Amino acid sequence: MKVLVLGGTGTVGSQVVRELVARKAEVNVLSRNPDKASGLPSGVRGVRGDLLEPATVRAVFREMDGVFLLNPVSPTESHEGLMAVNGARLAGVKRLVYLSVQDADVAVHLPHFGSKFAVEAAVKASRFEWTILRPNNFYQNDVFFKDALLQYGVYPQPMGDVGLSRVDVRDIAEAAAIALTTGAHAGKTYNLVGPEPVTGKSTAETWSRVLGRPIAYAGDDLDAWEKQSLQYMPASLVFDFRLMYQFFQEKGLLAGPADVERQTRLLGHPPRRFEDYAREMAATWKASS
Repeated sequence: MKVLVLGGTGTVGSQVVRELVARKAEVNVLSRNPDKASGLPSGVRGVRGDLLEPATVRAVFREMDGVFLLNPVSPTESHEGLMAVNGARLAGVKRLVYLSVQDADVAVHLPHFGSKFAVEAAVKASRFEWTILRPNNFYQNDVFFKDALLQYGVYPQPMGDVGLSRVDVRDIAEAAAIALTTGAHAGKTYNLVGPEPVTGKSTAETWSRVLGRPIAYAGDDLDAWEKQSLQYMPASLVFDFRLMYQFFQEKGLLAGPADVERQTRLLGHPPRRFEDYAREMAATWKASS
């Protein structure tokens, strides 16, 4: 099976590539940056292109049997997603898996959510064997907080205390590869989640246990978070994420037992636990120090 992975050099996409290779798929990865493509696994073909360019959209989907569609968060996310859907449709791609976000239809006012909901609608209106994956907040996002955790003893993600059913990226990648290579999940939408909800405070407590040192939760002050984040993120992204964190603090992003059960059937194993992930990362950080 010949598969094109969009976003294949990032946190989720790189894991999807590994899972597809393990299943003997012929994997192609679209990237704007040829330097990133140079680090792909052996046998994976890097394709340089940009979904904002019609020439790319007309060319890269040809002869592909399946597409994994992931668009990075940006002001052009919806447009890039729709361009990809049209490119795949025009090329006659049979199977498409789209990475959205849990509750995209509930919080469409959030740029991070609403941009994906528009692409979901386009995917469903096309003639693909489509599967939509709606993950929760990623465990692996905590890699970005390594310095805050290790140098300052603080967990800074302002998730609030209602709770998120965070998910391991490896579970997302497995689900995508299964859907693409088997076709057994066409026409289905899955929430991808962890087995139990976590909060900002409980996440800090978990990091305290696995690191063997006190880790404090930085709290829910979004003004303070925005001021700090503007030092290393674009203002448009900070604004988007602030709205998202406000939603998390007010409503949470929680899964139910049925979501966990469906995911377990899809993967053939229970969702990975956050504490297990954090323990792995703590060991990795310790080994590299």
